[in-house]
Formats: sequence, structure tokens, C-alpha cells
Amino acid sequence: MANSQTSARISKLVQIAIVTAIVIVLQLLGSFIKFGTFSVSLVCVPIVIGAILYGPAAGAWLGLIFGATVLLSGDAASFYALAPFGTIFLVLAKGILAGFVSGLAYKALSKRKYLAVIAAAVLCPVVNTGVFLIGCLTIFRPYLTTAFGMEESASAFIFIVTVFIGLNFVFELIFNVIMAPVIVRITDLGRKMLLSRKK
Repeated sequence: MANSQTSARISKLVQIAIVTAIVIVLQLLGSFIKFGTFSVSLVCVPIVIGAILYGPAAGAWLGLIFGATVLLSGDAASFYALAPFGTIFLVLAKGILAGFVSGLAYKALSKRKYLAVIAAAVLCPVVNTGVFLIGCLTIFRPYLTTAFGMEESASAFIFIVTVFIGLNFVFELIFNVIMAPVIVRITDLGRKMLLSRKK
């Protein structure tokens, strides 16, 4: 019994490591696809899959890896030059929260599988973009008002949404929703593998 539990834990860690590698590769590939100023995030799908299969903590871990890859790849260099510590906090926080919330949403709605998957798939880019937007309006607001002469927060909000975030968010959201049936299929196969390992 102890050996089977150990084997199941090792199998789970290996699978999380594989999804972690996929997150890194997809983020690096996504850095070459840009809408406006920012790269498109392709990693929401593996983050959602990891959060569904292994829980909110795994989702948070995958989000952390996503954020760390963004920082190490230099994709946040323009923001880092303005506020290094603020950039590190914001980039890591948005990834961690996106993965964690996706896992929580799936767990809360797991009795209705398709609804749970869609909720997790939608919330991942929503939280990722939402936290980023809040950070832009707080940490980077002084820069935006100085650089673009915007004194009112409403103007800054409209500028950020339309220029920096709009197209990226729409792409990520549509991509995740389209991929939801694929996510269901992959997670079903993943659960079967996990169950077979436990036997």
C-alpha cells in the first residue's frame, strides 16, 4: 500500500513537471506572437489543465512558473525599467492567482464537469488580465500620467484597455473557450492515468 502511494505521488510529480515544461515552452513561443505591445499568452490552457487535474495549488505553481518565465525572457523589460520590484510582484502575482482561482473554480463546480471546465478556462485569462490591469492603474499609473499626459484615472483606464490589453485579452479568452472541449478530453485522459497508477 505504501509503495503504491509513493508511486502515485511520484507519478503526479512527474506529470506536473511535464505540464511545467509545457508552460515554459509555450510562454517562450508566445513571446514571438504580439498584439500591440504585449506578447500573447498561450500558457493559460496548460495552467487550466494542471489546475483541474492536480488542484488549485498546482495551478498556482504553474502560474508562478509562467510569471517567472515572463520575467526571465525579458518580456516585461519595459515595465521592469520603470519599477523593478513592482514588476516582479505584479507578473508573479497575476500568474499565481490565475492558476489558483482556476483550480478553485473547477473544484467548486466539479459536479458539473463542462461548466467547471468552462469556468476555469474563462477565469484564468480574466484573472491574469484583471490583476495586470489593477497593477497598471496603481504601480504604473504615475508613469502613464507623466508619459502620456493623462491626469484622470478614467483616461488611463481607457488607454490601457484599448492599447495595451484589449486585443491580447480577447485573443486569450477566445482561445481558451475554443480549447475548453480539448481541455475536457485531456483532463479525462489524465484522470484515467492517475487512477490507473493508484490501483
